[in-house]
Amino acid sequence: MALVVLYPVAAAVNMSFHRVDIYMPGTRQGPFTLVNYAALARSAAFWQSVWISTEYVAISVVCALLIGFGTALLLNQAFRGRAVARMLAVLPWAVPSVVAANIWWWILDPTYGILNWVLLRLGVIAQPVNWLASPATALVSVSIATIWKGYPFFTIMVLAGLQAIPRDLYDAAAVDGGGPVAVFRSITLPGVRNILALATLLTVLWVFREFTYIWVLTGGGPVRATETLAVMTYREAFSFFQMGFAAAVGVVTLLISTVASILFIRQSGFEFY
Repeated sequence: MALVVLYPVAAAVNMSFHRVDIYMPGTRQGPFTLVNYAALARSAAFWQSVWISTEYVAISVVCALLIGFGTALLLNQAFRGRAVARMLAVLPWAVPSVVAANIWWWILDPTYGILNWVLLRLGVIAQPVNWLASPATALVSVSIATIWKGYPFFTIMVLAGLQAIPRDLYDAAAVDGGGPVAVFRSITLPGVRNILALATLLTVLWVFREFTYIWVLTGGGPVRATETLAVMTYREAFSFFQMGFAAAVGVVTLLISTVASILFIRQSGFEFY
């Protein structure tokens, strides 16, 4: 843990307080300074990346949660072919991120993409839409690909929670005349609340640091419309070689993730039984 977690974090924090262009371990650094954080506070691009990251997390997590929860409820029912349905439902989660991103790049392609072909056939659009090249649609398009990749995680977690709820509770509710809505509100939802909170927290952290989908599909463009904090960190470090500034962005990202995790854990404390 000290080697693969603590040392890199300490090195990044230390780098963020120095002006570093190209970092090499053991090289002599300049004096301690807050210039990187001052530049960060003045940077309109940084605040735009914070807002885009927030939008990206909100859209992706909420939609993945709803789709995953609904899928888990369906897969918890007894029907023929349930094992095959469960396997197909979680298949997107098993696809490597780069492969999945390239699949969606083909689906969203303005010339050969199947999405434009279907929408043109249905008469929804009059001409092909360049989903990834327009600032109005790029973030939503990336979010859809992220939702497709992330909803199976909610499905797996919620399905495990549903199967752990004692059947006696449902039998007692049936005897008392409880309807489907009352049973869901009083038994099902409380029974999976802790698991749902954990899955949501992990997914928020995963989406907040997501890089592969955005970089493969849009590269952070067009005109920074999909440049999240993760993409901004990469660009500043490996495109502009401003290692100190990039480290400052990374440290702020870490702080945001840590504070959000602490607040989420405190607010989600709940006992079912």
